Amino acid sequence: MSVMNNYESDKNKKENNKLVRHVAIIMDGNGRWAVNKGKLRIEGHREGIKAVIKVIDFAIVSKLEALTLYVFSSENWIRPTSEISSLMKLFLHVLNTQLDNLHKKNIKLKVIGDISLFSRELQEKIKNSELVTSNNNGLQLNIAANYGGRWDIIQAVKKTVIKIKQKKLSFIEINDITFSKELCMSDLAPVDLVIRTGGEYRISNFLIWQISYSELYFTDVLWPDFDKYHFKLAIHCFLNRKRNFGGSRTQ
Repeated sequence: MSVMNNYESDKNKKENNKLVRHVAIIMDGNGRWAVNKGKLRIEGHREGIKAVIKVIDFAIVSKLEALTLYVFSSENWIRPTSEISSLMKLFLHVLNTQLDNLHKKNIKLKVIGDISLFSRELQEKIKNSELVTSNNNGLQLNIAANYGGRWDIIQAVKKTVIKIKQKKLSFIEINDITFSKELCMSDLAPVDLVIRTGGEYRISNFLIWQISYSELYFTDVLWPDFDKYHFKLAIHCFLNRKRNFGGSRTQ
């Protein structure tokens, strides 16, 4: 009897895992992690890269379809110039050193956001990295860099207006489905779970449209300390929630 129960339990876990297709993470707490240890803030960001590698590997093992990481928001430009400069250099360094590793793991890389404000060198490296991994069919890794949910929606509005002017779309055809197609990640599974580290309880202009029905998970763990154990806790919490999508709990 216990063997059968274990079998049913394992079977249910496998079925539940299919419910988690796309996870998005707001990686918060790098600076505070460094300050708490008497280090420069950039050291926290460097340590945060190690956490990124860990969650990517866990996402692959967990067979997620997509993982979206909030790296740099459109509001982060108000930070000190020296910190922004260090972040851009770190971003370029990671692409230079990790691209081969991502490619070997069959990861398809996509950067979402307005990269036009980045240096020409960084823009070219981003485009090359996307091209190199474009035919990979494993985990879709989305890096949200100079991204903002409001920016995303405004870009979608502009694209929709252009389609109307070109008579590719009529006014009465505008709905949530046609509009969603103009947003970032429209070709991917909806975001099931949003994780935010660092103890803050807000979305910070992240994927405003895309996460309207996502489950939210907040943790006090600072990003550099986030690992597969904490990732497992978040997914476990998700799997034990009842998703209604506007319906009642009895439906």
